[in-house]
Amino acid sequence: MRISDVVRRKGGQVVTVRSEDTVERLLDLLAEHRIGALVVSDDGQSVNGIVSERDVVRHLQRDGAAVLLAPVSTIMTAEVKTCELDVPIEELARTMTDLRIRHVPVVVDGKLHAIVSIGDIVKHRIDELQSERDQLVGYIQQ
Repeated sequence: MRISDVVRRKGGQVVTVRSEDTVERLLDLLAEHRIGALVVSDDGQSVNGIVSERDVVRHLQRDGAAVLLAPVSTIMTAEVKTCELDVPIEELARTMTDLRIRHVPVVVDGKLHAIVSIGDIVKHRIDELQSERDQLVGYIQQ
């Protein structure tokens, strides 16, 4: 199984935020879409960074409420781990675990295509195991 299978199942919609948008705007988007991270993209196609709820909390603790008016670029992670559609799911799951990251943008030909969370990977694996279980039960009951 490849990341393309996960993306096909969940869809390729990616919510992005611009680097000059405020952290307050970022929080509005996170709440509106009920997600934990956003890709920072100034043109909607490139990956300039990634920013998560954790980033906000850490900077809020350090800098106080003033961080809400700061640009997203001040709290985002600029060195983003990305992947392509042909990466095996197990490989990305291990990479995410090793790097302790929860969200990985998927790029195709250098352009943002989707985003995969560790939750997406776990859900895909659970669905896969359930399907295998159902097939085995069906085989045994024949």
